[in-house]
Amino acid sequence: MSSNKLSAVLQKQIHSLCLDDFPCGFGTWRKSKGSTEGTETEETDSLLDLLSCPHSPWRHDEAWSPQAPALRQLAVLRHERLRPNFIYNFFTTLRIVDKGVSVIDDGLLKFSKLEELVLSANNISEIPAENLPSTLKILELRANRLSALNSPTNGPPLRLQYLGLGSNRLGSDDDICYLTGRHWPQLVCLDLSDCEFQDQRALLSALSTLPCLRTLVLEGNPFTLASSYPGFTVDSLPQLSCLDASWISPEERHCFRGMAKKSDLIVDRASARVSVGRMRGIPAALMSVEENAPDFPVVTYSYFITYEFLSHQTVNLIFDSESKFDAALVTEDCASAADLQSNKSCEKESSKPDTQALMVDNEETCHDIAQVSRHSTSKLTWSDCMDFSDTQTHVVSDLGGLKRFFNQGLYLTIEEEKVLSWPAASEDAPVGKASRTVKEKKCRKGKESPIKSGSTKDKSKDKKKKPVPELVQDASIRSILGSVHVPLQSLFKRDQKVDVLCDLGALHTESEGEATQTLEKDLGKKIKEDKKKDKESKRRAHSGTKQKNTAALKGKGKGRKECEMDVGSKDNSVSVHQERATVELIVELEKWQSASEAHQPLLPHQHS
Repeated sequence: MSSNKLSAVLQKQIHSLCLDDFPCGFGTWRKSKGSTEGTETEETDSLLDLLSCPHSPWRHDEAWSPQAPALRQLAVLRHERLRPNFIYNFFTTLRIVDKGVSVIDDGLLKFSKLEELVLSANNISEIPAENLPSTLKILELRANRLSALNSPTNGPPLRLQYLGLGSNRLGSDDDICYLTGRHWPQLVCLDLSDCEFQDQRALLSALSTLPCLRTLVLEGNPFTLASSYPGFTVDSLPQLSCLDASWISPEERHCFRGMAKKSDLIVDRASARVSVGRMRGIPAALMSVEENAPDFPVVTYSYFITYEFLSHQTVNLIFDSESKFDAALVTEDCASAADLQSNKSCEKESSKPDTQALMVDNEETCHDIAQVSRHSTSKLTWSDCMDFSDTQTHVVSDLGGLKRFFNQGLYLTIEEEKVLSWPAASEDAPVGKASRTVKEKKCRKGKESPIKSGSTKDKSKDKKKKPVPELVQDASIRSILGSVHVPLQSLFKRDQKVDVLCDLGALHTESEGEATQTLEKDLGKKIKEDKKKDKESKRRAHSGTKQKNTAALKGKGKGRKECEMDVGSKDNSVSVHQERATVELIVELEKWQSASEAHQPLLPHQHS
């Protein structure tokens, strides 16, 4: 459509200046020389004031070109000079931003004195060099739809001094081939930020042929996440004065001297260190401490933090008859399993990591992929301030996948683990009977137990004679207390560090009533399981004993219901003030600070 052509948009902008209308045009409102008649005529100074007065209805937005205000004033002073060719040649700067332009057509050649052209945030996919005026020095094409650089170099070399190609889909080997001095002999400043360049050595080799290059912007490309950036860039381009909006100091250049000669040591891998520090504001799990509370089960609580991060995995691809494959993961991550223990011990897990794919393109025979792995800190018992001191280094070779991961951000989760411990079954006493004894003890508050075998004195003597029972733990019960999203886009900037205090708000844990009610349910469940396991042994027992045990179980079941009713009444009165939960988190990209550090290998998953 013609509306998408650059020349059509420029015609609309020129038409919006109203060069032939009041107060610019030559009409009856203009007072002619030597004329004394006409009360409706305006002086020239008054007409010029109407163009610049902030509250004037004839004042227009002229930000698209600094020459637009001067052209309107000229239309008042010397309107007869405004011919089409004069108007086109009057403009030296055009800024058409976010106007839906998709085609740079040959109509741009009418602006024969154009020096600066800004076309940011449009839909341009090609740069036809034959449609660019030869006088052009500055070309800004940020945030367009460029996917190749072969178009602007078909004709003679352009005399551009500034070229802005940031936030475009550029990054192929062909694009690198066209970023050389043969195509841009006078280029002084180049902006390639937020593109998809991953081959650091190939790109810097091409840029080193630009004889006039002094300012370079590369931040936001995947290879800038590597540990060798920016040192390798600074030493590879000795003529460079400014990198990523920062001046290169002589001290910095001296530190990186010689790194360009060690290109064989440069590996495009990123090393990110994630540190989880102190956690505060976790409410304590409220458990009822009563005189007649049951001895069992023993309930223990622990807390830990999990987060997902991109990790480097090695896989063996095995294809089946349906062209599907299984990935046998051999992880370099000693913290990839969900139940990972402390980083200080760094015990390797044999189970598969809890991972999910992150849209990573690989070659057919590739054995290295990047996946999102879940990492867990050590488990700590409750305290007002729990210091995890968990630090892990993630080494990732898929820099494109790491960039996408940083754009998505990191999710940090606080989890609670509850474990119930029961006395182990012995040969002398069946498990079912032991469970019933615990049940009786729990539910005898305010009511006599249905089972009475001997006096209280005898029971106390028997209790002293019994050894401490061996405890058996049930499967752990995990619950998520809270989760928070941590943005990581700032890691593309030169500070390379995100240091935040994550605020998860007021968290919810089990109240006293909820905890007691849950405990009652666990007791009932345990009794049912014990009854099922001892079913065969009960059949062999004496019929009288069997009836007695059955009656006892019925009585205890009744007592349990009464206990649950009491819990319900208590739960409504619980009121606990909760503070906001916070977690200290640091995510930092490791960078080589000198050429000597290039000799040190990147060791994945270093723990402290």
